Amino acid sequence: MLAGTMIIRLGGFVQVFMVLYLTERGFSDGQAGAALGIYGAGAVLGTLVGGWMSDRLGPRLTIVTTLLGSAALLPCVLYLENYWAILGVIAISGAASLAYQPASTSMISLLTPVERHVMIFAMGRLAINLGTTAAPLLGAALVKVSWDFLFWGEALAVVVFSAVAATTLPHRMTTDTTGTTNATNTTDTTDTSKLAGGGTEGGGAAAGATGVAGDVAAPKASYLAVLTDRRYLMFLLAMFVSSVIYIQHISALPLAVKHLGMGIEVYAAMIALNGLLVITCELLVAKVVQRWQIRTAVIIGVLLTGVGMSLYALPLGLAALVIATLVWSLGEIIGYPSLFFAYPAQAGPPALRGRYLGASNALYGLGSAVGPFIGVMIWNRYEEGLWLGCGVVGLLAAAAAWGGVRPPRATEKNEDRAENEGKGIGDSGTADAEIRTGT
Repeated sequence: MLAGTMIIRLGGFVQVFMVLYLTERGFSDGQAGAALGIYGAGAVLGTLVGGWMSDRLGPRLTIVTTLLGSAALLPCVLYLENYWAILGVIAISGAASLAYQPASTSMISLLTPVERHVMIFAMGRLAINLGTTAAPLLGAALVKVSWDFLFWGEALAVVVFSAVAATTLPHRMTTDTTGTTNATNTTDTTDTSKLAGGGTEGGGAAAGATGVAGDVAAPKASYLAVLTDRRYLMFLLAMFVSSVIYIQHISALPLAVKHLGMGIEVYAAMIALNGLLVITCELLVAKVVQRWQIRTAVIIGVLLTGVGMSLYALPLGLAALVIATLVWSLGEIIGYPSLFFAYPAQAGPPALRGRYLGASNALYGLGSAVGPFIGVMIWNRYEEGLWLGCGVVGLLAAAAAWGGVRPPRATEKNEDRAENEGKGIGDSGTADAEIRTGT
């Protein structure tokens, strides 16, 4: 799964070069920009659909079908002449290309113990960063030969990952009474929405996660169930706000560097500094952070992101740029494996894991989409006031994370045990499974 993630990101150069490709074909700058926005909107919708498919069909089938759909659609752009037809294909392709992501995260979370989630998702972020860093270079080399190679090259990368996923990922995922996930390669056609008895590939063991012997009703398998989780909605708010703040290093920071009278090489150096820190330090930091309460990691990550961005307002020239970049990069390293992957995979019952992940991916995508518009608009009006605003909003996001991330239930364990014993439920098994999954 980690290797496949890097392959997908390594082949993800169509989005990077889409504007250049469409303008090369004679479309206007506005039309090219709109196409890129449509691709992003499709990606946000795709994560929601992918979350639903992961719960309904299972992670493996979702990964294979959505990626093959994306691979089939991408090259069609080369042969379409009508702009609206191109937009339609780009939108559906964007949705299909990102629909695999909730299922991929769900599969990784099922295949690894909860206490290792922070580390495994830090490794996933490393795979993403390595692939994303190399993709533009590989894409540029392909464009030198032919634009056709760009689209067919990405389609090939997607097909390779789909083939590996189809032949190696387990067909069925089940959770036993101790909360241990088991994988088998036997075909299972059970409807995960029924949630009866043992779990299926996408659903897990409903009884082990939501109650015992019918004491607690299984959650209704829909996004409405996610919307009724008020604490998770607070967490999603923290994620959205943090995403809006984080994306300013791409949208507003280059404007700030130019405003200081510095060249583009200074901005490039700040982005390179962030990438270097994340790639070289995140796994080392994760060895420590994985021992923390996940709530602590999320809050510190969100807080440092906002505070770090606010430091760009310091009147210290280049020193302020370096200090601010170091601080928000540290926040990314500490908090983002938990914020974007580990906690959403644990926050809800197993039957809704895909939808919880789909919702978090969608909010991240939405924040990344609207963040540049908000940041540039505020910068044009208030300039350095943008960075101070990032600090203030970051504090609010940290507060939302504090209220939204469920605290560990170790302090409530004795109370839960006494209550469960009164119902005839044992000391271990499903009660512990509830604590681990956060239901």
